[in-house]
Amino acid sequence: MTRRAALRPAAGERHDAPGLRAAHEQFVTTGRTPTRSVRALVVESWRRSRLGGVDPEGPAAPQVMSGPDLDALRREHPLAAAVPAIQHLLVQPAAGWVTALTDDTGRLLWVDGDHEVRRRVERVGFVEGALWREDCAGTNAPGIALTTDAEVQVRGAEHWLRAVQPFSCAAAPVHGPSGRLLGVLDVTGGPVVASDMAMALVRATVAAIEATIAGAGPTPSADSGAPWLRVLGPRGPVLRTPTGEVRLSGRHSEILLLLTEHPAGLAADELACLLSADDLSDVTVRAEISRLRRVVGPLLSESRPYRLTEAVHSDVEAVRGALDLGDVGLALAGYPGPVLPRSVAPGVERVRSDLASDVRAAVLAGDDLDVLLRWASSPEGADDWAAWRAIVQRTAAGSAQHLRASARLAAIERELGPARRRPVVVGR
Repeated sequence: MTRRAALRPAAGERHDAPGLRAAHEQFVTTGRTPTRSVRALVVESWRRSRLGGVDPEGPAAPQVMSGPDLDALRREHPLAAAVPAIQHLLVQPAAGWVTALTDDTGRLLWVDGDHEVRRRVERVGFVEGALWREDCAGTNAPGIALTTDAEVQVRGAEHWLRAVQPFSCAAAPVHGPSGRLLGVLDVTGGPVVASDMAMALVRATVAAIEATIAGAGPTPSADSGAPWLRVLGPRGPVLRTPTGEVRLSGRHSEILLLLTEHPAGLAADELACLLSADDLSDVTVRAEISRLRRVVGPLLSESRPYRLTEAVHSDVEAVRGALDLGDVGLALAGYPGPVLPRSVAPGVERVRSDLASDVRAAVLAGDDLDVLLRWASSPEGADDWAAWRAIVQRTAAGSAQHLRASARLAAIERELGPARRRPVVVGR
């Protein structure tokens, strides 16, 4: 089964059926995982929503940005050039849906379409400037698309918020020329959105958006067309070059990452030490370099020490750059998970540990509650005692958010015990 097919509901499946609503109720009240009646993709999102403390009974917590701030964000965003194409392809006055475009943090930049549907979705907080990540609005198509970087439909009672369950939505991520995730395109509405046709329209419009962006002239540095290495998170390593995308083996991704970390180059024995804690012969290293050179061509030097012949930017570099600028929200948006999580190469483990520590420290040292909540809703932050302690400290006593964070903190303390807690680093 393809990834695309795996994310779509099975043909004929009803997502407003009593069985699904009962499964949702069971999960909300007990946390027990439903069997069979709910797609695994939805159950995983329900878990994240529950862990993030999203109240299924309440309206979405939109955290709306409006006025000059929103205008500036929309004007400066790389997706601004694609809005005319979206309006032409997906915005129709009586289509039965609204079309929305988010940035990479899940904030709705534009919402347009059927006036009646728009009036109805506004009641649940689906408005321009609102945040519709999973940790803010629970299970929904834009939120899952951001988390998984894959297209998805969410129908009826699959939504976490009961107020949103009358609607269906179909969403797909939008990438820049380098492959960096820029945002999500979504359609939300009535039964028509539950169809394969709606997903096909979204998919086709995303292709048009990405083509528009590619031809729109100068773009942010991550989307400049220069070689770009993706090594963060679970999606698998990829090298993007002006001539196309190259899927990398684990060893080749390790070598490329290490060479980006050492632009002056590495001798065979140095590379061997960074690739393996055991004895790795120079012959083995040379053989791997030879195979990698057949994949990446002249990007890898013929001479020694082994080095890259031009700058290769990476998502690691992008996260570090955002941290250097003090933009922790941007850094966290660009950090979908650890560096090459399956690698046991000592050099990679050091990069992984250093970056994770830097991101975590910046999150805890800042004063942005939204960033803290996003970190705590991630796999790395889910059991972070210090993060949940900081959330408890920064939420109003007696509020639902404070009570949920307190319960989560207590659960972590029971599991880990005081000896394993990491210190709180909280900036004011």
